[in-house]
Parts: sequence; structure tokens; C-alpha cells
Amino acid sequence: MANHEGTRVLVAGGLPGEVLVAKITYVGRREAFANTIKCLKRSPDRNPSPACTLGRVCDGCGLMQMRYPAQLAWKKALVARHFRKYSSLYEVPVRETIGSPRELGYRNTAKLVIAGKNNDPVIGIYRRNTHDVLEIEDCALHHPLINKVVKAAKAGIKKGKVQIYNPKSEMGLLRYLVVRVAEKSNQAMVVLVTTDQGYNEMHHLAKFIQQAVPEVAVVAQNINTSTGNVIFGTKDRSITKAQTLKAFVGDKIFNLSPHSFFQVNSGAARIIYEKVRELANLRGTERVIDVYCGIGGISLFLADRAREVVGIEFVEAAVADATINAALNHVENCHFEAGDAAHLIDEIGEEGGADLIVLNPPRKGCDEKVLKSVAAIKPPRIIYVSCSPETLARDLDILSGLGYRTAEVQPVDMFPQTVHVEDVALLELRQA
Repeated sequence: MANHEGTRVLVAGGLPGEVLVAKITYVGRREAFANTIKCLKRSPDRNPSPACTLGRVCDGCGLMQMRYPAQLAWKKALVARHFRKYSSLYEVPVRETIGSPRELGYRNTAKLVIAGKNNDPVIGIYRRNTHDVLEIEDCALHHPLINKVVKAAKAGIKKGKVQIYNPKSEMGLLRYLVVRVAEKSNQAMVVLVTTDQGYNEMHHLAKFIQQAVPEVAVVAQNINTSTGNVIFGTKDRSITKAQTLKAFVGDKIFNLSPHSFFQVNSGAARIIYEKVRELANLRGTERVIDVYCGIGGISLFLADRAREVVGIEFVEAAVADATINAALNHVENCHFEAGDAAHLIDEIGEEGGADLIVLNPPRKGCDEKVLKSVAAIKPPRIIYVSCSPETLARDLDILSGLGYRTAEVQPVDMFPQTVHVEDVALLELRQA
């Protein structure tokens, strides 16, 4: 980041302390964006041979040019910077960032845009500040199986002359390619997102991909008739007989359907879940509420050390997945409920409260009414898992006003080479 005549300029490819020649590419109301043209003074933290050279135009790997130990230090400083904005969080210790088991090839899921023409398809992500699609055939962050599927899909589109959707004309069939990998079995699921049924085209494309990449065990089709940028529509159709994959985090097994939310870095997810279990310090007598439980990852990691775990999730399909996952792992002291989080927390509180509440919200953080409902139950401890240091700090400040002291925060690098960081925070109820 740099400043020019009072405007904050975000410079892609630059590191703190460097002197750069940069070209402004976009000027917004509050900040401007620029690409690095030339580096006049290099940082000692600069990686001399990054695994990818698309950093100037790709938003996927904002820290690829930085050595990995420096990335971990940068992420700790990012978390601390957000915390120092609140007087209630000044004294909170921010631990050293725990690194990912793998720095590259860790992403088990990719959601990619399909563009171009059927004789020259492009599969990738949007270029920075544009709607142009950047080809990423050999992404360094993707599991190698994803890259194999992308190449096969391109060849299959060409061979089958599959019409590609054009958002300007709103014509065409194929919109997105979603690939998910179950690492332990080395099997993949492919979801072809289309504007219409396209029965024959999709069956031929699915067959071509499976022949080219035998590890593809599941192919499904999702029909999205909207004109916006939302990837999935409401209608699904199975193309293969197999409809789900079995994936693992640690020793826990998870059933994955096309819409299941699953952590994109299984190795780092295991670190986070084990950290939650460590901070929970359960003795087998506790009642735990897992809010925003998704498909039950944290719930299942806590179940064998708790008396009871109640998972809460707004999305009914996720609750169905979580229930299946509990059965797959032979866990009988977990149950899951779908609905509004604040309302369900109030109900559960009336039924007997909780000894520990885990919060794991999406990037926007928790609604304040959820935090108030949690505090009203007065659990002795809260564990907050967050993918946004900014909303985490905001919510911890609110919880401070509701009687909770943040004891520590542990950053975990779920997304190496990117500017994102996951955090696990432990809160304790202040004694009156």
C-alpha cells in the first residue's frame, strides 16, 4: 500500500519498504489500484522465484511474491492491526501464525468461470477490476487433479462444440466449472453449471472428462437461469450414478454433495479444528452449542469430549449433511437444527444453557442480536472462529461490552499466498 496526494493506493505485486514504479489501473472514491511495473528497491522478504507470475493481474495470490515466513508474520500483524482499533482489545495476545501443512497445491475446491468460444474456451477467474476472464490452466494453489480436470474440460468443450454462455448477449449454455477433490481417495467431483438442460451436450462432456481423468467419480449438472454472477442455480441433476464424495479432515469423514460447504484446505482445517478442541478443554460433562455449524466439522471434533453438542445452521441442506456426517462417524451425542441463529440460541438457552458456545460465522461476522443471545446464556467460555480479522475484532469488542474478555487469538494460515487469514479466539466470562 502507498499514498499519493492523500489517496490510498493498493499496489499489486509490491511489498512493504520497496520502491516501485507502478501504473494506476483504477481510481475509486476512497482508494486507487495500481500494478507494479518495475521494482527499484527490493525487500529482503521478496520471493526470488514465485511459483506463479500472474500476480500483476490475478487477485488469487496477493502474497505469492513474498517468502512464506514473511507471509505468516504479515498475517499476524494484520490481525493485530485490526485489534488495536479497539481499546477493549489492546491487551489481547495475538499468537504467531500457524502455517499451512502445504504452501502450494492445497486448494481442494475451485469455482471457475467459462468464457470465450467453443473453439477457443477460457477457464479461469476474472482479471482484477474487470469482467475479462484470466486463464489459469495450471494454478499453483489448486490440487493437481483440479488442473487436470480444467485441461480435460477445455478439450471436451472444443470436441463437443459446447456453446459457452456470453453474459452480454445472455446466450449460450455452459457458464461455470466447479471441481472438488477428496484428497485421501484422490477422487474428484465435477459440477457443470449451465443456463439450460443441454442434456446431450452435458452427457458427452461428462463422458469425455471422465475418460480423460479417470479420478473423476462424480459429475453433476446445476442449472442457473439467472443473469447475475451467482454461481449456482436452484436445479440440480446427477449425470453419474455416484452423487457424493467422501472426504476427510483428520480422522473424521464427511459426505460431500455438489453444494456442501467444505474447507478448501483440509490440512489447515484440521489444525483449526484441533485448536478449537484444545481451547475448549472439555471434560466430558459439557453441553456445547456450535453456531453456524455448516456440515458439522467442529461439532464432530468436539463430540467425543462433550456430553452433548447442538449444531445450529441457517441452511437446511447443510443441516442434512451434518446429520449424515454424524452418522458416518458413529457420533450419537450430536444433533443439528436449522433456523435463525438468535432464535434457536434463545430456545436452547431456555432448555438448559451451554458450557461452551462456538461461533463460526461467514465473512460478514455475527449479527449483534446473535452476540446478545449468546451472552444472555452466559456460557463460561466462547470460541470464535473467523475468516475476517476485521469483523472478528468488531464482534469481540461487542462481546467485551457484554461481559466477555478475549484471552487469546490464534491466527492459522488457511490460504497461503493470499491476503486471507483464519483466526481462533478464546473468550472467557468476566467474574462479577
